[in-house]
Amino acid sequence: MSDHALEAVRRASPAPQPSWWGASWRQYRLERKMFWRNPTAAFFGFLLPLLLLAMFGAVFADQQADLNVIVPGIAGMSVMSSTFVALAYNLTFLRERGILKRLRGTPLSSSAYLAGIAANAVTNTVLQVGVVLIAGRMFFGIPWPGDWLAMLVFLAAGVICFAALGVTLSHAIPNSESAPAYVNAVFLPMIILAGVFYDEENAPAVLRDIAAVMPLKHLIDGLSGAIVHGEGVGDNLVALVALALWAVAGMVLAVRGFSWEARRS
Repeated sequence: MSDHALEAVRRASPAPQPSWWGASWRQYRLERKMFWRNPTAAFFGFLLPLLLLAMFGAVFADQQADLNVIVPGIAGMSVMSSTFVALAYNLTFLRERGILKRLRGTPLSSSAYLAGIAANAVTNTVLQVGVVLIAGRMFFGIPWPGDWLAMLVFLAAGVICFAALGVTLSHAIPNSESAPAYVNAVFLPMIILAGVFYDEENAPAVLRDIAAVMPLKHLIDGLSGAIVHGEGVGDNLVALVALALWAVAGMVLAVRGFSWEARRS
């Protein structure tokens, strides 16, 4: 076969598709660019927890016992905002604008696309928690985590749990316009009741009972134990089991209710 014929065959052949890992990496890079180009997402998904840390840290600057509660609480809130809040918003928007439906018909693997979105949420979580730990160490007298392994275990459990619950909540949101109301109706009461900004032991018994069934309370307990008190995983095993149960329930509901189609015509 002549060189011209070989060149014609080469041009006519379909371009090789990237591997699953390559497609996931490209989607992840795209998600990172889109995140920082969206001021609203960057503020609520990244800067808000840090601003709250600075504000409450200044208020309780001379009260170390309160700082020991607030820093792990903000770290737990950062996990929830980077996963639960971000995924509930984004998946609702993508579904109702028809973007998920169009992506479903492209060569991009659905799992690779979702992996890119999930990796973006994990990156935001790691960045936020890292900044919270550094700020706690430098400005608020919080030591480096006494048990790094326990902290990483609870962070991983929190990310999985709240990511699954965020996807689950997106199924219940009818349209992107109502997403803020649905998300805040869950997010705000949870951060108030779970003891993000105060020691929940000082709250009335009825509020402690409500907080005890919330996943955020168990995440904060695990992070507080690892960061402030140097406790291992076994010291907060009940909290880890509670997070695991919430994660399993969230994943089941997330998979069963997932839809690529917009709900409105």
